[in-house]
Amino acid sequence: MTAEPAGEPDLRGLARLRDRVETTGGSLRITRTPGHFASPRTSPPGAPLTHRCRPPTTTGGVMTGDDPIRIVLADDENLLRAALASLLPLDGTITVVAQPENGADAVDVTLRHRPDVLVIDLEMPGMNGLEAVTAITDERPGQTVLMLTRHARPGVLRRALKLGVQGFMSKSADPEEIVGVVHELHAGRRWIAHEVFEASVVDDCPLTDRELDTLLETREGYSVRHIARRLHLAPGTVRNYLSSAMQKTGARTRHDAARLARERGWL
Repeated sequence: MTAEPAGEPDLRGLARLRDRVETTGGSLRITRTPGHFASPRTSPPGAPLTHRCRPPTTTGGVMTGDDPIRIVLADDENLLRAALASLLPLDGTITVVAQPENGADAVDVTLRHRPDVLVIDLEMPGMNGLEAVTAITDERPGQTVLMLTRHARPGVLRRALKLGVQGFMSKSADPEEIVGVVHELHAGRRWIAHEVFEASVVDDCPLTDRELDTLLETREGYSVRHIARRLHLAPGTVRNYLSSAMQKTGARTRHDAARLARERGWL
């Protein structure tokens, strides 16, 4: 990689991206076209990514050509959310239209602003990322979603993909990587980060989706009657699912079964 002339974009972020990709066994090639930003092309194992990042052109302050990708950025960690909201738009190809700090607000602003891509944290208090995406896609089935997480649990990935989430990344990813993936999703492609993909392969979960659903509701503190109401099932059916989950996990109570499923990465 060669140093850029004065006034050219700083490529140190791309260098970090190259190092990160190469540690996973992939490769990164960086090329430049006059008048454009550097173009990274990465090929991590199992999940190819190509992304060309170009500055928008303006005429008299009016955007011409491709408009910036509009995103809603939902995360309960204030410092991280503020940092990403400042860094992601730096190349001019992304604009952050709203920054909700919890799942309920993410549902509200996403349905109101109708962004091109929703970037949402999985682990949020109250309504988590999966619950928020469920509510959003019920009203807006075509919403493109990039989910960020600190824990790549197989069960979580399975549930996210079942909901139609197109992208799944670690919250430790560099902003340059997140920008690239937002472009990929906006172009209609999918992206699963390599570390998340590896975790999903090691999935020894013996529980069915319905058993997982009832355990997830149990973790939230709901009674059998409330779980039945929330999942649109009969209370007896919920008890059967919970009993089966207890047998498979070797737990004495449904709460123990939910705890064990969480510890094993199934929830």
